[in-house]
Amino acid sequence: MKLPILKTVLRITLGAFMVYAGILHLTSKRMEFQALVPRWLPDDPSFLDFVVISSGVVEIGLGLAMIFWTSQKTKTGIALAVFLILVFFGNLSQYTNGIDAFGLDTDQKRLIRLFFQPILIVWALWSTDAFNLGKKPQP
Repeated sequence: MKLPILKTVLRITLGAFMVYAGILHLTSKRMEFQALVPRWLPDDPSFLDFVVISSGVVEIGLGLAMIFWTSQKTKTGIALAVFLILVFFGNLSQYTNGIDAFGLDTDQKRLIRLFFQPILIVWALWSTDAFNLGKKPQP
């Protein structure tokens, strides 16, 4: 498979994953996502719900942009990478506070999960050519 095709397939796959995760924020996994909101944020139930709903809407939007907004794919990849960095704090909170959610019911599983976020960040940047931003194209 040629590299541009691979990048396109991976970009669309990540976009679909983000749309799916965003839908879960709004539906069946809403309570589990609320448990991951970092403990240093207000713990008011309506605020937790707002964080989960709004992050789900952002995930859906970024996912759709990864799939369909090809003219802005690099900017979308950067925006998704920033979003993934921000939500990493929820994963970190899950680990440091020993929160059982999404089948991560041991410290070891929660720690392993932390290492997947950088992979997603690199995936978002690589599949959208964000690493090549500012480089001159080769003749």
